[in-house]
Amino acid sequence: LGICVPPFWVKRARREIGKEGVILVTVAGFPLGYNMTETKLDEIKRAIDNGVDEIDLVWNVTSFKTGIPWTKVEIAKCAKITHDYQKLLKVIIETAYLNEVEMEEACRLCADAGADFVKTSTGFGPEGAKVEHIRLMRKTLPPGVGIKASGGIKTREQAISMIEAGADRIG
Repeated sequence: LGICVPPFWVKRARREIGKEGVILVTVAGFPLGYNMTETKLDEIKRAIDNGVDEIDLVWNVTSFKTGIPWTKVEIAKCAKITHDYQKLLKVIIETAYLNEVEMEEACRLCADAGADFVKTSTGFGPEGAKVEHIRLMRKTLPPGVGIKASGGIKTREQAISMIEAGADRIG
């Protein structure tokens, strides 16, 4: 069980959670991913210093769409700092803005750069997780990289369908 809070609230949430065993998550580059890499790295380091367990990184979809290699470099830098402190990194690729070929490329890029999970959505895009996207992601990602289906999942049936399609976590 985990809870995701805005970066501002991480320190207080850590105090409130105490030793309850609840995973504390926050975001970097939220909600659009357009921040400078250095800003994302600073957000991650501050969150870790304040007691976070996992980071949900919004990748820069515009960088990815241009085809420049910086997208992978940025994720790798974020993965390194996160892993240096034994924390997990989930990369939000915002599947609503990607076609199938781009989704496959995004999954490979995230896996190669060191992501622990690839996540479908921030919840701010035009649509959230779709079963067919989860299936495609699971087919593309190596077994060691998890999938978090996130956005628009409102019922038990939807959650089960995402898990059956290959999601490891539901948000």
